[in-house]
Amino acid sequence: MLKRLFDIFLSSIGIISFSPLWLLFSLAIKLEDRGPIFYSQERVGKNGRIFKALKFRSMIPDAEKHTGAIWASENDPRVTKVGKILRATAMDELPQLWNILKRDMSFVGPRAERPELVEKFAKEIQNYHQRFLVKPGLTGIAQIYGKYDTPPHQKLRYDLLYIKNQSFFLDLKLILLSFWITFRGKWESRQRKW
Repeated sequence: MLKRLFDIFLSSIGIISFSPLWLLFSLAIKLEDRGPIFYSQERVGKNGRIFKALKFRSMIPDAEKHTGAIWASENDPRVTKVGKILRATAMDELPQLWNILKRDMSFVGPRAERPELVEKFAKEIQNYHQRFLVKPGLTGIAQIYGKYDTPPHQKLRYDLLYIKNQSFFLDLKLILLSFWITFRGKWESRQRKW
């Protein structure tokens, strides 16, 4: 209950206080290539429930039209100029504050993955389904301590560590570390983020 109240409080404050940035990012995205501002994508949430995660678009329109679902590579040519800034600071995830308010997500938890990747990883990695015992989060142990290209089985270890040890104070610590990484623009770093 405390976690949910904290999610409501923080997401509400975030939506209000970052509203000027929403306008700025929307304008920058639209001016760069005239494409859509937002990008909606199916993700797997708690107990395997599918929901639509909302993000600021950071790649060219229809970036996966010819490839299907793949992770972005370092210096990925599909990422726009504005998108590079958004991704480095994790500001592309800002619209997911709405997902938190709607109960799809929490501030802290395992990263929400796409259904097609979940299906693949569940076949390859033992106990992968255990990460769906909690809501996915904007940030978490795997997001902070792992690198962008950390293998899925290692990210699962981080996720299970969080599930086992979750607490209000751990959430607070992870959120503060996340703000520090955002401030330093290190979210896309392949090295240590903080």
